[in-house]
Amino acid sequence: MNRQKHIWFVLFVVLFAFTSQAQVTFQTKVSRKKLGLNERVRVDFIMNADGDDFNPPSFEGFRVVGGPNQSISNSYINRKRTYSKTYSYFLSPLKQGTLRIGKASIYVSGKTYTTSSITLEITPAVKTPSDGLGNNPEVIAEQNVHLVAEISNPTPYLNQHLTITYKLYVSNNVSITSQWREINSPRYADFWSKNIDSQKLNLFEGKYQGEDYRYVVLKTTVLYPQKTGPLEIEPLTLDVPIDVPGKRRNIFGRSLTTRVNKTISAGKRTITVKPLPTKDRPDNFTGAVGDFTFSVTPNKKVLEVDQALEVSLTVSGKGNLNTLSLPSLKVPSTLEVYEPQRKENIRTRASGISGSISEVYTIVPQNKGTYPISPISFSFFNPDTQSYQSVSSEQIVIRVTAGSAPKQDPTIAQTQTQQIQPLVIEERFRYIKLNADLSPIASPPFFKSTLFWALLLGPLGLIPLFILLGKKYRSMRADVQGLKLRKANKMARKYLVEARKNKHNKAIFYEALERSLHNYLKARLDIQTTQISKERIAKLLLERKVAATTVLDFETLLKSCELARYTPTSDVAIKQDYKKAVSTISLIDKQIQ
Repeated sequence: MNRQKHIWFVLFVVLFAFTSQAQVTFQTKVSRKKLGLNERVRVDFIMNADGDDFNPPSFEGFRVVGGPNQSISNSYINRKRTYSKTYSYFLSPLKQGTLRIGKASIYVSGKTYTTSSITLEITPAVKTPSDGLGNNPEVIAEQNVHLVAEISNPTPYLNQHLTITYKLYVSNNVSITSQWREINSPRYADFWSKNIDSQKLNLFEGKYQGEDYRYVVLKTTVLYPQKTGPLEIEPLTLDVPIDVPGKRRNIFGRSLTTRVNKTISAGKRTITVKPLPTKDRPDNFTGAVGDFTFSVTPNKKVLEVDQALEVSLTVSGKGNLNTLSLPSLKVPSTLEVYEPQRKENIRTRASGISGSISEVYTIVPQNKGTYPISPISFSFFNPDTQSYQSVSSEQIVIRVTAGSAPKQDPTIAQTQTQQIQPLVIEERFRYIKLNADLSPIASPPFFKSTLFWALLLGPLGLIPLFILLGKKYRSMRADVQGLKLRKANKMARKYLVEARKNKHNKAIFYEALERSLHNYLKARLDIQTTQISKERIAKLLLERKVAATTVLDFETLLKSCELARYTPTSDVAIKQDYKKAVSTISLIDKQIQ
């Protein structure tokens, strides 16, 4: 009996210990419960189990100045495991009085756990504020480094120039190196864009929110909106290593620094594009926006028959010359005109695009005479004056002379003269046969003819061919690996057909290649454009059993597209990137599950 009680006691102790160890705790801790209006408080949400779907409170009445920061502690002491996971926030109160931090929730092992709410007392601003955070490097780094996207004109007209400049501001309290890494690049889906990359990053002195800062210009992009209404620009996001000095010093008296890696973003920006006015719009307006001059210039006005002249239509000035359409040259129908050749002299700077474009027509007259070329008008919208302007050329008169006739052999001239002597009336129609000798055409019988036997026996002869084709088709269907390979290659070429058509143009090729890769991912992984990032792509592909080397090749392709659009490259590199894109998509299609 005593032995049975002992066994039950041991089981009870073991069960109690297991239950105590398995109990989940989830609580809120604050660095202080009373603080001034100009002070800050740290809030920690601590759990002893690894949970999912963490939902913080709304922090009503506070401004979040840091976080969430996540930390995990996992240790073994005397063979006993101790686990702790913490989400930390740094808050600044927005008003005096009594403020409450609400409940947070976490999902652990099929059950939802919540914390208790905590009440804080907010007093008027104190004379000597204390951060109450122990000089937390995370908060200091977040408060002293800022990424800003400056837009020259947030409300442009359609196809009017604007510039977006990305500046990294750093206060004198911290320091950074040039080892920052670009996580997400901004995308300009509804803009014509051109990056102006700086060859060297120069350090400038400036102001940020009224305080002295240092800053560098990371990137400048010239934009021309191609659509009206509110247009969003995806943010530039960087991972920046920041050195935060602490209170401790080394033996030489210098402050010891703590390196903090922070992810900072310029934030999503919205451009509101105004439509061009319809009032006083010329009939020949084709969408040119800027400030331009227009001229029509022939290289000669007097020429001989069968000689050629060139007429140049030139638009010069400031505006998006890359998308500009020139008016057509209209000449008399007796002049032979060839397709024009386009010539460009375009410069892109932060102030916009300027230069000139020309279309040169080659004209060859067939007969002598005087030929007027009517005036040509070119219209554009000038955003500076907010009005339409038209420029017309003057009438051009081309004079064509007969030229010197070539000398001819007199013997040949006499022979030609004799040949064209008129025939006598009775001899003109001798070639007509008046007495026709006609005979009926007998058609052979169809029965037992060659056509008869061909139609009868032809289908029988095709039966072996159909049997062979059926066997070939079944063998191809049975070859699962080969079938996957053929489908993969077909899918790859389907998405890369646009890039293949533009191999001669580097910028268009890489833009089309990048768009093809993104479209393939959207179709294959069933994700949206806003969800596309290198990290998410790699994660999804690895989860779908795609080999790590193939995923790395795909990421390298995306990176090549981003870099090659704005850096010099060769035709050989373009061909290699295209072949690599075809093979990589084929491999992904074969491996993905």
